Amino acid sequence: MIVTIVHVWVAEDHIQDFIHATIENHNESVKEPGNLRFDILRDAADPAKFVLYEAYESEEASAAHKNTPHYLVWRDTVAGWMAKPRQGIKHTVVYPTDPSRW
Repeated sequence: MIVTIVHVWVAEDHIQDFIHATIENHNESVKEPGNLRFDILRDAADPAKFVLYEAYESEEASAAHKNTPHYLVWRDTVAGWMAKPRQGIKHTVVYPTDPSRW
């Protein structure tokens, strides 16, 4: 399993636009083969900072996500709304390793 935690800083005047676009991306991402989780989190202390928690069964499934039409639309839609470049950090899962526990 591979998890990518994406840190996103959104310009304050586009926060609601970002939330809407990201929920649409989430709704399609969770249908992808190999997707285990796709969570949208918002920083409690900074309402313009978000974290996307993306878990996939494999590197291949994670990479395939970046070629889906919904991801490409999301990427292009939100690009101009960033307060600074988003940062994706890949992680490997230590535990639980059983996908049914996700």
